[in-house]
Amino acid sequence: MRVAFVHPGDIETPTGGYAYDRRMIRELGAAGLDIAPLRLDGAFPTPSAGEMEAALARLAATPPDTLLLGDGLALSVLPAERLKRLGRRTVALVHHPLALETGLDRAAAHALHASEQAVLAIVDAVIAISPETWRMLIARYGVTPERMTLALPGTEPAARVPADGAPPRLIAVGSLTPRKGYDVLLDAVERLGDLDFTLTIVGTPDLDPGTAARIAGRVAAMPGGRVRLAGQLDTAQLDAAYAAADIMVHPAFYEGYGMVLAEAMRRGLPVVCTTGGAAGETVPDGAGLKVPPDDAAALAAALRRLIGDRALRRRLADGAFTAGQALPSWQDTARIIAGVLTKVAT
Repeated sequence: MRVAFVHPGDIETPTGGYAYDRRMIRELGAAGLDIAPLRLDGAFPTPSAGEMEAALARLAATPPDTLLLGDGLALSVLPAERLKRLGRRTVALVHHPLALETGLDRAAAHALHASEQAVLAIVDAVIAISPETWRMLIARYGVTPERMTLALPGTEPAARVPADGAPPRLIAVGSLTPRKGYDVLLDAVERLGDLDFTLTIVGTPDLDPGTAARIAGRVAAMPGGRVRLAGQLDTAQLDAAYAAADIMVHPAFYEGYGMVLAEAMRRGLPVVCTTGGAAGETVPDGAGLKVPPDDAAALAAALRRLIGDRALRRRLADGAFTAGQALPSWQDTARIIAGVLTKVAT
């Protein structure tokens, strides 16, 4: 079985979705599959007409027996009928529906929904990375359960962190894009001026320079150096940042899963997150405090409670660590996906 893992742009892009893709290419290859990345260039998920034609030509140039495993960020915006005419067995990997990206206008969201729905109707199988995405694809995209498989992201083994600093050190991890909700987080932090804590925001500023510049300007104007932008960190640096933290805060408007939440729980960090998308389900009740998305007052209240109550932090840290140990490994995820590919290929 020859598998082409179809992805848009640079596979090293520092997001959770690309991290999932990179790890699956590695793990599926280690499991013995003949798999290779296949890059589609262009402004996905909104490529130009020329970029669309170039992408279809790249897919058409694959050997006829190639099975396409496509990240929805690229696959779901290709014309469904032309994709079908390629005659390739195709599996769609959906991190979260494209139409739910924060900041889209109604017309753009409608176009992305229609395109993704059409593509999901013609592929051989669909892989959803969370129960939330699974439910959304059934309810809003008409995908039938028998065509879908759930493959949660894996987590790496990690030592438990103390999570018991005084004053507490908060960490937020995610690219500086509108969906991650950093403006809401900074609004919440401004309500906590009477408390002693620090906040480190880890994430690339490159995906949305306008949003990143606005966040940087707000952080620079905040007194006392309480909030620090760490930028993009490599694996070792991120491990060190987690180890130095006491509370994970995740203010996202929507998450298809929330891989950084799993990473935090694996290390025993108590969490404050929103209920946006899958985030509230990824974090069980005993592992953190959850608030509605886009609610700075509620987020501030939850942070105030956790910052001020060391015993509560310890209880939630215990709950987070317990939940983190039950999470799947990347090898577990790869076995599930390999099973789907094998079934489609035979």
